[in-house]
Amino acid sequence: MPSTSPALAPFQAPSLALLAAEPMRALFDLFSARLGQPEPVAGDGHPVIVYPGLGAGAFTTTQLRSHLKNCNFAAHDWDLGVNTGPEADFDGWLAPLIERVEALHASHGKRVSLVGWSLGGIYAREIAKLVPHAVRQVVTLATPHSSLGGGNHAGTFFKMLGGDTSRLTPALEARLRQRPPVPTTSIYSKSDGLVSWRGCLERSAPDVENVAVEASHLGMTSHPEVLRVVADRLAQPEGAWRPYRARRIGRLKLATAPSRSGR
Repeated sequence: MPSTSPALAPFQAPSLALLAAEPMRALFDLFSARLGQPEPVAGDGHPVIVYPGLGAGAFTTTQLRSHLKNCNFAAHDWDLGVNTGPEADFDGWLAPLIERVEALHASHGKRVSLVGWSLGGIYAREIAKLVPHAVRQVVTLATPHSSLGGGNHAGTFFKMLGGDTSRLTPALEARLRQRPPVPTTSIYSKSDGLVSWRGCLERSAPDVENVAVEASHLGMTSHPEVLRVVADRLAQPEGAWRPYRARRIGRLKLATAPSRSGR
């Protein structure tokens, strides 16, 4: 059986059937969240920035940010409107995002947690690498950091939005695969219709985890299980990070235990 490690996996784009089912599954995820909102956890009020996916904006992450606010986190949108992808020089484009993280860090007196959906997760990871002193942890949702150059359908959508994929050089791809130097959680779904779930897997390390959920790509920010896992991760005391563990009531499993290999 071929290896499924992020470095060796033969990344393959999801089937067209899964891709076609994405809009309907996302609606189901949204309705499920509204009917069965997870119970809030006891957050400590530290700031959290949520970065939307490609082609998405503040409206698409409302459900997630609302839940985090109910959990007593200071949840913020990224405040740059619709995410159409980075422009020109990547590091120069990241500069205002970094400034915002540092400003929140200074105003709250607490390190900032970064939650990024799909392409937004790439931003969160890179910001954490550049200003780790200001970042508490990173949580990514369906972010294919190891397969940006292939194994997903997002590249086509990026080009439709006017994006230039030629800037994704081998050197930049290698850089984006590197993990942030802060606790990192990658939430992924094997039934993702847009990106390769294998490309979302992070290499094993003491403060790194891969958590599987049953969600669509487009429904990641509203799926009840994703909301539950994100809030649980953010509620950990700073400096006391531990891998995610499933909650159970009787024999009913409410969450998916962490997966190190993705198998």
